[in-house]
Amino acid sequence: MTLPGTFRHSAGFGKRIEYWIIGRMLKEGMDVYIPLVDDHAVDAIVRRDDGTIALVQIKARSRAVVDRDAALFAAIEHEHREDYWFIFYSERLDLTWIMSSAEFVANAVQNKNGKNAGKRSVWFNGARKNKVTGVTEEYCKPQWEKYLAADFSRLRTREP
Repeated sequence: MTLPGTFRHSAGFGKRIEYWIIGRMLKEGMDVYIPLVDDHAVDAIVRRDDGTIALVQIKARSRAVVDRDAALFAAIEHEHREDYWFIFYSERLDLTWIMSSAEFVANAVQNKNGKNAGKRSVWFNGARKNKVTGVTEEYCKPQWEKYLAADFSRLRTREP
């Protein structure tokens, strides 16, 4: 057993969340296939009822990330791809966002220079102090709420 807080636990976090999300899709009755090799940034392939497919990239942030970064997904290499989707999951917020490739390109910030030039980032959360407790709390910023997903129905059709 791998203990939380160990390198082995954190190193496997992304893969565990990929399988957990794929398991959720399977529970919804979706046809999901997993590539053996992840050299095209595809973690899952979803076959829709109409026979078309969606290529899915799953990104996750653990509850152990730095305060205020619960839903910061940074330095992602991506240019628009047809029928390509991102599923973002924040363990600390226990929230899932689904974005098409076009939505990601339109809304993500693209680094102009530095070591991550050309890579894109999206920061779904903000942080504010609770007026009652005085404790800083992270939350989903309002502009990202339209991408929040309780299920995977967005992947069932070709158009977002």
